[in-house]
Amino acid sequence: MIAVDLEEERKEIIRRYRKLLRKAKPFLKGDDAKQIKKAFNTSLEAHKEMRRKSGEPYIYHPIAVAEICVDEIGLGTTSIVAALLHDVVEDTEIELEEIEQDFGPKVAKIIDGLTKISGVFEHGSSQQAENFRKMLLTLSDDVRVILIKLADRLHNMRTLGSMPRHKQLKIISETIYLYAPLAHRLGLYAIKSELEDLWLKYTEPETYADIVAKIAESKSSRARFIKSFMNPILEEINKSGLRYEVKGRPKSIYSIWNKMRKQDIPFEQVYDLFAVRIIIDTDYDHEKAACWQVYSIVTDFYTPNPDRLRDWVSTPKANGYESLHTTVMSRKGKWVEVQIRTKRMDDIAEKGYAAHWKYKDGMTPTQESGLEVWIQKVRDMLEQNDTTAIEFVDDFRANLFNEEVFVFTPKGDLKILPVGATSLDFAFDIHTEVGAKCLGAKVNNRLVPLNYKLRNGDQVEILTSNKQKPNEDWLRLVVTSKAKSKIKDTLKEAKKQAAADGKEIVQRKLKQMKVPFDSDVANQLRAFFEEKTVTDFYYKVGKGVIDSTEIKKYKDFKTKKSKTVKPAANSTAFSDDFSKIKETGKDILLIGENMDVIDYRYARCCNPISGDDVFGFVTINEGIKIHRTTCPNAPELLSNHGNRIVKAKWLSKQQNAFLAGLRIIGTDRVGLMRDVTSIISNELKVNMQSISIDTETGIFDGQIKLYINNTKHLDELIAQLEKVTGVMRVTRFESRDDS
Repeated sequence: MIAVDLEEERKEIIRRYRKLLRKAKPFLKGDDAKQIKKAFNTSLEAHKEMRRKSGEPYIYHPIAVAEICVDEIGLGTTSIVAALLHDVVEDTEIELEEIEQDFGPKVAKIIDGLTKISGVFEHGSSQQAENFRKMLLTLSDDVRVILIKLADRLHNMRTLGSMPRHKQLKIISETIYLYAPLAHRLGLYAIKSELEDLWLKYTEPETYADIVAKIAESKSSRARFIKSFMNPILEEINKSGLRYEVKGRPKSIYSIWNKMRKQDIPFEQVYDLFAVRIIIDTDYDHEKAACWQVYSIVTDFYTPNPDRLRDWVSTPKANGYESLHTTVMSRKGKWVEVQIRTKRMDDIAEKGYAAHWKYKDGMTPTQESGLEVWIQKVRDMLEQNDTTAIEFVDDFRANLFNEEVFVFTPKGDLKILPVGATSLDFAFDIHTEVGAKCLGAKVNNRLVPLNYKLRNGDQVEILTSNKQKPNEDWLRLVVTSKAKSKIKDTLKEAKKQAAADGKEIVQRKLKQMKVPFDSDVANQLRAFFEEKTVTDFYYKVGKGVIDSTEIKKYKDFKTKKSKTVKPAANSTAFSDDFSKIKETGKDILLIGENMDVIDYRYARCCNPISGDDVFGFVTINEGIKIHRTTCPNAPELLSNHGNRIVKAKWLSKQQNAFLAGLRIIGTDRVGLMRDVTSIISNELKVNMQSISIDTETGIFDGQIKLYINNTKHLDELIAQLEKVTGVMRVTRFESRDDS
């Protein structure tokens, strides 16, 4: 037990509270300070006996969340009060009515919203998704609920080190899956980047530490490079009389890692490691002209890459982001991204939604509508409420990160849709009836099909017919939630009718076979025909996919009592009693809270090997599957299906054979392949499953699938192969055992 100096703790709490007040002071008015003090005292008293997992007093957390709201999001007094009180209703004896009485209805409503979406969602996929839907409902009432929730999540991520590993995995996966994209969509780029960086820190700690070290190593040379790069530009801007400041910052650790992974390149080859930002101090009316003036100066000195110009000054992003980006070639042969924006634009880029409203009064309705249009779309999605919660979250998430495409109606009205949107998406965006009857479209006076992908500047005219009806294939032709939702609505009605017809056919057939009809029989039929739901079974009978004569086979099925009925694929029920032991005599994987040895399979999407950081996922029909925590499917599984995740941990490193894949790149020479295979087969006694090699213009690119014992064995093999003359790089890839 660690001895606690209560007096020192009390002083530290006061220090943190005063720091919060200092940050808030510039915008406090009237009795704001009194309200904040009252909220602080209420929270301090309510949480006085509570401590965080780290052992610190719990009050540190609400103070930190309130400080993030002020300092990093730019929220005001109401949000500070709500942040200080955000956990009291859920974690203490205080009731929501008391909050409303002491702090008013606005604060109470925000805290009610935060209480409904609290914690890491432990209750399984549908409950998690339902909670997320509840959080988005608060967009209709008060967006501050989501902003405070993001501040809460950011502080939890910053203090994740004291949490047990299985809790860390759930929190970070939910963060990368939903909260980072949500921060992006609300324009909170700094918070989005930090959440992504922290995800990487806890998912791949060694990779994270390596990139951090390399960024630190290059700091002084980077500063020198930026100075010499900017000197001629700044001389010219000074002559123009514009007021400005310059910021140089490296790319986020996550984006560097992402680029290294996607392009399969080392840190040194990430060409745009840093960006230079020129922030102009000018009034609103002259912003656009000033940005283009600075762009002209930059491109006078350095050649721009024409494919890398991004003009979000003329057409801001849907989340309000405005900036001019260009990538230019420096005199030292390095690409540099230059971002040009004004102080107002920078404030909005850093603090997103909150800053957007700070400047609202000086704007016209068209200029302020980007975020409002998006929020209205979210409200529409929520009001339809016609999909399962999980489908809703997937649809919503798919639209969070999308860039926009700008297209026009025949009358010249601008429509903003996500990149990848089709002419059919455009039709549904105009009106549900137009979408449902869409035959095709004319784009720039040329006939195009329903799946035509829209491009910036396209002028689109929709062609309709009263005979046209949506079908299942349409769902593959659209990307927007609105179009998907409306198509599903129409199909649902058609499906309902077909299912009703199918049910009649089934009942008639069973009557002929003298089999009584009830819900148990219907469910057994569903299982026999391996359908997800009884409705799906009826629908397929109604549509003739399952021939009514096949139902006669049900009699045979009925007699075989020993057959196990498959559970519905949409059921999350599963047995907790996994009693079979994996009799292998090989490495032992311990699974579950009690760390038992139970049956499992390796997931083929990531092929874990002994020593990998792993978790178990309880599937519907195949028992427990073991995934690596870095598996591409891990964020979705961990964040959406919390109740089906079980802990898994390797006990020992005994001899075992796991399939792994290695990619070897080098300069081709006679005997290189012989040297590589000699190390694998002779020196390290490793069995190979397959080998494939490409050589082109002197470059050797080989992929080898081999059986190894554990991660240590694999690291040793990689180290040996990297010593072979001509081998430049050896990396692991996700191999699949197709045997």
